[in-house]
Amino acid sequence: MIIETNHRIINKSQKEVYNFLLDMNNFKQLFPQDKISDWEATAEICSMKVKSMGTLGLKRVASTANSLIYLDSHGKVPFKFTLNIFISKAENNKAKVHLIFDGVINPFMKMMVEKPLIEFFNGLVIKLEENYN
Repeated sequence: MIIETNHRIINKSQKEVYNFLLDMNNFKQLFPQDKISDWEATAEICSMKVKSMGTLGLKRVASTANSLIYLDSHGKVPFKFTLNIFISKAENNKAKVHLIFDGVINPFMKMMVEKPLIEFFNGLVIKLEENYN
């Protein structure tokens, strides 16, 4: 299952957005606080419990300076996935950001989690936009 979020314009430079997202500690600011608990993070790994989805862990595995951050599922997760964060230059020294989630999810589970995952990941880029605008 692949989910691509909407593209959002962030009122910061491409480099500033990249540096913010490179540190997994900063992801807590992007997650809906009413839907997560048991947050733990380092610069490269974060994990939390997400209401109605279970434990979600992310680990940064690679990056391309100022343009792309590759994340993999980490720890005990209900399904394996990757999450790629694309950051490109927009007009007026702003950044354009979108995410692509690629998960290996069986058809039964897909019916239950597809809509919440779409909302969850679109919510991350919306929150990033709100933090800087």
